[in-house]
Amino acid sequence: MVEQVDRLFLDFQSALAGRYSLEREVGRGGMGVVYLAREVRLDRPVAIKLLPPSKARDGGLRERFLREARTAAKLSHPNIIPIFTVEEAGEFVFFAMAFVEGDTLTQRVRERGPLPPSEAARVLREVAWALAYAHSQGVVHRDVKPDNIILETATGRALVADFGIAGLVKGAAGLDGGEVVGTPEFMSPEQVLGEGVDGRSDLYSFGLVGYFALTGRLP
Repeated sequence: MVEQVDRLFLDFQSALAGRYSLEREVGRGGMGVVYLAREVRLDRPVAIKLLPPSKARDGGLRERFLREARTAAKLSHPNIIPIFTVEEAGEFVFFAMAFVEGDTLTQRVRERGPLPPSEAARVLREVAWALAYAHSQGVVHRDVKPDNIILETATGRALVADFGIAGLVKGAAGLDGGEVVGTPEFMSPEQVLGEGVDGRSDLYSFGLVGYFALTGRLP
């Protein structure tokens, strides 16, 4: 059977020619497609998150994608995957971030079972440091879950990924309400109701992540 050519992959690679060389798709989410690529000038692997052109044509979605990428790019912490650049190239809107070799916490637990208490304590401590730092910068993640925690193969370090739906805290009331974003199984009650959220919602999700890490299931 002839493999179907991915037109989006080819068109995006053409737009990136000379800067990045795409290797393969590594994931898809509500706000984009993620590719493993190599940055040509620095000869280093990167992960590129692309807002599909069909969505980029929506001015509101395009602006939200850029705004949230720039928000995440301001964060600098050893337990947060850094964003290197946020760019627009014709119809394409994307950002490049560090590529971390490793498994998600979900993969680790599914393949090898719940984490031993000592390892779970270390991983959760590192995730807590990352969230505390983000909150100190006025940023709420809004989608804290095992799939967004990467355990680096070389060091075992935990890194929080995908601030793709992160938001800036707007005053004491938190984020504006009305829009439900996140993963239902790990949402706080106020997120499910579409109410305004702040760092406390991330902490609720963080507690569920801890339960999953130690038991391999949700409460």
